[in-house]
Amino acid sequence: MAINSSAARSSAATNTRWIQLILGLIAMMAISSPQYVWTLFTKPFQDQLHVSLPVIQWTLTILIVLQTWCSPVQGWLVDKFGPRLLVAAGGLLSGLGWIAASQATSLWGLYMTYGFLCGVGTGIVYIGVIGQMVRWFPDKRGLAAGLAAAGYGFGAILTNYPIYNLLKTSTHQHTLVIFGIIFAVIGILAALPMRSPTASDNLPAPLVVTSKRNYEPMEMIKTPVFWLMFFMFSLMATSGLVVVANFAPFAREFGVADMIVLGTAALPLALTVDRITNGLTRPFFGWVSDHIGRENTMGLAFIFEGIAIALFLHFRTDPLMFVILSGLVFFGWGEIFSLFPSTLTDTFGTKNATTNYGLLYMAQGVGAVLGGPTAAFLHDKAGSWVPVFSLVIGLDILTGLLALFVLKKMRANLMK
Repeated sequence: MAINSSAARSSAATNTRWIQLILGLIAMMAISSPQYVWTLFTKPFQDQLHVSLPVIQWTLTILIVLQTWCSPVQGWLVDKFGPRLLVAAGGLLSGLGWIAASQATSLWGLYMTYGFLCGVGTGIVYIGVIGQMVRWFPDKRGLAAGLAAAGYGFGAILTNYPIYNLLKTSTHQHTLVIFGIIFAVIGILAALPMRSPTASDNLPAPLVVTSKRNYEPMEMIKTPVFWLMFFMFSLMATSGLVVVANFAPFAREFGVADMIVLGTAALPLALTVDRITNGLTRPFFGWVSDHIGRENTMGLAFIFEGIAIALFLHFRTDPLMFVILSGLVFFGWGEIFSLFPSTLTDTFGTKNATTNYGLLYMAQGVGAVLGGPTAAFLHDKAGSWVPVFSLVIGLDILTGLLALFVLKKMRANLMK
């Protein structure tokens, strides 16, 4: 009888945590478009406000800076009060950001609506969901964080073509209102059944080496391991956000944006392929890291990213290769959102997992500044994307080597 009771509790816990993962996946999908579909709105807003690309790109930078630099506070709130109401509030703010942006008539109006509201809203949802998943899945931490983060990468698959097509037939203001309402409703409904795990959930033990203690946030930031991970995350975030923020502008500059590939324009097709690979890479490399180790997987993925960008740059004027290789670029980048949170939680414990990851996630904000307006500024000065992409290739390879030859040893010494 006792055995049957234990098995029933274990089965219930398994079902519960997968339901929580599905809810988190849906919430993440609802907040993905403000970042990943932004590139489709750059030209309409440039035309409306009569400003340059580097200036308009500060909108996305503000969004990501707020999404990331507010995350320690947001993570602390989720750790203290639970995910339900906070994630619902985040989903609402994210949708309201698009609705309010439709009324923006100045650059600062755009910054304060699309940038500020979407940044705060998406940050609450993102950090809250990832923090929950690394707790619910101690035995599959990389996979679970990857699956949740995949929602953020996959979500725009469902909206790329509808938004692209609506922009062709209507105004960008109307498009923002329609999809802002949809995002807010879905985000709220997904958040309301969420909860944190408790001791009674009887979760399985971790499969990889994990910390023997739970670090408080202020303890964690005093360790060299944290700052090395912060530096590495910043470099990889910069690399990916150069592509995310400027994808449509450089597609137009390369002359491939409106070329036909497989019966459709290259730009929206590439964006759709990118969302698929950007989603797939997160659980894939998270699962790989559960089996061969976090640092080994980082080295493999980050160096692969550098090679993919080099090939992408070489074949940039071929529309078919543009689509294929852009997918490889995103496959080599999106895994940072599963590898870094799982590595951090393995290293510093689960008690303060959401707050601790919020501190590390601020590195994404550094990448937003360097990958958005700074990259666009360097392009304008150089008159070409080639120097920008060449720099990014170097950052990717450097980060992969740091993972293999520096981070691995430092983490091993810390966790003895």
